[in-house]
Amino acid sequence: MPKNSFDKEYYQKTPEFQNLLRIIGTSIEGHRKIAFGLSQIRGIGLRLADAVVRVSGLDPERRIGLLTEEEQAQLVKIIKDPVGHGIPKWMVNRQKDLRTGEYRHITGNDLVLVTKMDIDRMKRVRSWKGIRHMYNLKVRGQRTRTTGRHGLVVGYLRKNLKERK
Repeated sequence: MPKNSFDKEYYQKTPEFQNLLRIIGTSIEGHRKIAFGLSQIRGIGLRLADAVVRVSGLDPERRIGLLTEEEQAQLVKIIKDPVGHGIPKWMVNRQKDLRTGEYRHITGNDLVLVTKMDIDRMKRVRSWKGIRHMYNLKVRGQRTRTTGRHGLVVGYLRKNLKERK
């Protein structure tokens, strides 16, 4: 048995260790530290994961595979309502939601669905961003003179095609 607690074999030999666990619809490898494991979930970055671990009171050096069911449930509860557990409002990814007006944090497949609904709403009201999305153009003010071309023969190849004709 290895002496160092950072060796994989050390914590994989314990009976309570889980090699793969599922949190909020995402499979996470058990050998990762808690914050890095949580950051594998769509919608949770490393900063929010660190804040969740700090608020939960767990040791950040522990491996996520060694968490008990209660500790996992506590992490999920904090992720579902971060503002209610003392995480600042500016860390959530859905501030002042259009429908409810509250500060929410959306994770997993819900994030994909909500983003798609937002883009569809922009297209429906024909906002500038919505029109750019409709025509598959760049939305955030990037240059489009030379980049973002689709399906065209550009530059050298076009010149060769003209010479052959």
